[in-house]
Amino acid sequence: MKNYQKYSKGYFLPPVIDTEWMKKDAVDHAPIWCSVDMRDGNQALVIPMSLDQKLEFYKMLIKVGFKEIEVGFPAASETEYEFLRRLVEDDLIPDDVTIQVLTQAREHIIRKTFEALKGVKNAIVHVYNSTSVAQREQVFRKSKEEIKQIAIDGAKLLKDLTEEAGANYRFEYSPESFTGTEPEYALEVCNAVLDVWQPTPDHKAIINLPATVEMSMPHVFGMQIAYMNQNLKYRDGVVLSLHPHNDRGCGVADTEMGLLAGADRVEGTLFGNGERTGNVDVVTVGMNMFALGIDPGLDFSNMPELVETYETLTGMEVGPRQPYAGQLVFAAFSGSHQDAIAKGMKWKDEKNPDKWTLPYLYIDPKDVGREYDGDVIRINSQSGKGGVGFIMEKKYGIDMPKKMREDFGYCVKGVSDHKHKELMPDEIYKIFQDEYVNVETPYKLIDFLLKKEPDGTRSGTVDVEIDGKHETFLARGNGRLDAVSNAIQKNFNVSYKDLTYTEHALEIGQSSRAMAYIGITGDDGQITWGAGMDTDIITASIQALFSAVNRMKAGK
Repeated sequence: MKNYQKYSKGYFLPPVIDTEWMKKDAVDHAPIWCSVDMRDGNQALVIPMSLDQKLEFYKMLIKVGFKEIEVGFPAASETEYEFLRRLVEDDLIPDDVTIQVLTQAREHIIRKTFEALKGVKNAIVHVYNSTSVAQREQVFRKSKEEIKQIAIDGAKLLKDLTEEAGANYRFEYSPESFTGTEPEYALEVCNAVLDVWQPTPDHKAIINLPATVEMSMPHVFGMQIAYMNQNLKYRDGVVLSLHPHNDRGCGVADTEMGLLAGADRVEGTLFGNGERTGNVDVVTVGMNMFALGIDPGLDFSNMPELVETYETLTGMEVGPRQPYAGQLVFAAFSGSHQDAIAKGMKWKDEKNPDKWTLPYLYIDPKDVGREYDGDVIRINSQSGKGGVGFIMEKKYGIDMPKKMREDFGYCVKGVSDHKHKELMPDEIYKIFQDEYVNVETPYKLIDFLLKKEPDGTRSGTVDVEIDGKHETFLARGNGRLDAVSNAIQKNFNVSYKDLTYTEHALEIGQSSRAMAYIGITGDDGQITWGAGMDTDIITASIQALFSAVNRMKAGK
């Protein structure tokens, strides 16, 4: 690939830090979550949400469990301003929820922001200015001291206006483009802001470190966060926050590394919506914790509903392979995967273990509102007997013998391959009915009458329709099925051996019916399977035998 020489590392490694945090294998508690869907996410939409859409989205975020929500940039547009006023005037901010507003470190914008906040009980005023080398040199063309002074002046104005309003707002500062800023300089600016605010453990300030542009491998970001964590002034009065973007596709990894390195808080969006390649996906980070046995403090138990609402309001789509949320993330098409999952499910039912350890399923799909039969086992030309058997048993109560499952699996695979499509459970069930159950060509069972003889055998007649003509045949054998089998082989010019028979009641939706399965081995050693369904188990078994014979005649 050409032109790679034009690129160089745009990030800076911090000075020496304590690396003990790198030895941890996971975080042990959830961070403070702050949704920035309504600001960072909304501004990245092709068509930003309307006021009513934002209100519905806001209610969804509260339902999920967010206690801090950045509701917008009130000075940026009339819609942003009116939305905040709507929340205030309609009393839509719960007492346990803190709204956050964003403002640049510019006086008129800060003052406009405070106008919008009138009447808000709990608020975080989030002020920022860019500190990176590229922004300093190319955009602002200011020195380090001048850039730092912008931050200090903004911090002072926030404090003064809060005192004038008689409010108790909390403050947040972001050195925008932190990842492109020298760590020592970022620390200098943040500490200067903290000197203005004088935070305490009882009234903390937030220092938010944005990966405005993701520029490095995640461990480098982690080291940058660790440096700030270990060197910030007033550390016991500071909430150290992360705001990762996803330019390198490592937003989740950056976040997890940052939390290991000492961060307390995460700003992100549902499903990673945001500028360019997006913000960090809070759903994935939270569910990663959940999968390690840590309560994420957010409720994603109805993921299908969350996805549907999100897509409706934003016009965005959640990809089918999006972790935890995508339509296909639990789907197994491969035969070997399906077989392992099906056996794992059976093992779980037998052992009832305390912990979830099933093959190929990192979490239990039901914990996020998904179903096993429709979401996990999916059937196409790559599938095998395990998946097909799983669907037939779990959804329809059809428990075929192991070898019949293999035969049926190949049958289904052939249909899927020919149609070049995934088969839905009802289509699979129809194939089973059409191909195996009560097959009536060329021999259709009409009736049978068999009585028990003194020697214990059964004898009587079997009525059959052949090519539209009614025929009656004598039957005799050790039992009803054996008697009918003898009559078939004697009169139908068919030969087989090793008749294999199983049966069971249909317990799912059809408790009054019985299923019988019969396999017959022809002279060539091949087993042909048939199935019978009837309210009477004896009739079902004889129907299964006729089905097997008819399928053998058809060369199936």
